[in-house]
Amino acid sequence: MPNAQDAACRETTDEAARLARGAVDSLPKGALADKLALARREGRQLRVKLGIDPTAPDIHLGHAVVLGKLREFQDAGHRVVLIVGDYTARVGDPSGRSELRPMLTAQEIQDNAKTFQDQATKILDEDPNKLEVRRNGEWLDMGMDELLGLVRTTTVAQMLERDDFAKRYEANEPVSILELLYPLLQGYDSVAIDADVEIGGTDQKFNLLLGRDIQRHYGKDEQAILTMPILVGIEGKRKMSKSLGNQIGVTDEPGEMYGKTMSIPDEAMASYYELLLRREPPIPGRLDQPNPGRPSQPNQLLQSNQAPQPNQILQPNQAPQPNQLSPRDAKRALARELVAWLHGPRAAERAQEEFDRMFVQHETPSEMPDARARVNDDGRVHVPEVMAEAFGMSRSDARRMIDQGGVALGEEALQPHEYDVEAQRADGAVLKAGKRRFARLRVS
Repeated sequence: MPNAQDAACRETTDEAARLARGAVDSLPKGALADKLALARREGRQLRVKLGIDPTAPDIHLGHAVVLGKLREFQDAGHRVVLIVGDYTARVGDPSGRSELRPMLTAQEIQDNAKTFQDQATKILDEDPNKLEVRRNGEWLDMGMDELLGLVRTTTVAQMLERDDFAKRYEANEPVSILELLYPLLQGYDSVAIDADVEIGGTDQKFNLLLGRDIQRHYGKDEQAILTMPILVGIEGKRKMSKSLGNQIGVTDEPGEMYGKTMSIPDEAMASYYELLLRREPPIPGRLDQPNPGRPSQPNQLLQSNQAPQPNQILQPNQAPQPNQLSPRDAKRALARELVAWLHGPRAAERAQEEFDRMFVQHETPSEMPDARARVNDDGRVHVPEVMAEAFGMSRSDARRMIDQGGVALGEEALQPHEYDVEAQRADGAVLKAGKRRFARLRVS
């Protein structure tokens, strides 16, 4: 009969496989299982690290891929150390960029950092036994002797093994000393917090592995690493990024989140199911729907597959698969589940109803903000001025949208160069810009 030691070994191996599910890399081979076994022998939690630089005020669903993996470690009883990189943000992560990133001001970094914890805990468990939030300015604001000791750990040749650095160097494009410091500083984070495991996107693989080298230099046990796939943005091509404008923010309003999800190309939808809901999309090679182009009726989706509550992470294969759906219905199911995950089931229901009102029944939203329209001396309202104030766009962008036929007042589209309308026509009318921006005009 197998002894207790063999059974414990198998249990640890199985747990490591569960926690690594969905990762692109789990390195070095067997390291995660070894870390789990060591933590079990020592009667402690693993310390699982993630660093996020506050280079933008919000986090998005691309971050949620990694945050969801961290939540799995929390649910397995381990401790997540979330590092808000208030210091490394001053340098700027060069990963995936071909040029030096602009530096943020100290105030911009602090303002962005304030929002990160609140947004991350929409996904992570806030239990202080399972979550530790740190800022790396605690240890990276170091003296010159300490900094020189850190830079001695790594050679220029090692740095040029990074694909983005190597390509820029070969193309005679500048690589600043500041950028070369970034992987060293991120690696020192692992030293400072005694990381057992570090998780990041595949674009962070070099940095995560370098962290092991730096830990070894400082006499620390080397971390295991997991790299997670990169979520593409809503255009289906590039990495989701606020700077590219292709993101779905975790704090986007329910209607905005639902609408953005519905704009994802069909070919990108599978990655959203797999990386965010952690299951295969309900789209077969052949479609069982008699009319694949026809959407389901509102409120008929997900009856056998209710969306998770906020702060609840779906485990792989936790929920039964819905019946095979057309791509359009599968996308509706995806949009509803994502909204329900981050805003609750009722908000998801309302978002779907509102989307159907606007894009299926082609009606105006049930609720919309008022927009004040000032009457000029000629008795007319200048529409680009109203759009700039109501929708936060420039007047030149507003005029361009009008010229392209993308703006309507009431039931009629404004004609190219039709920038001014009579006050009587404008008062009380619905102004529509693009597909999802509406306001009711109130002439003053």
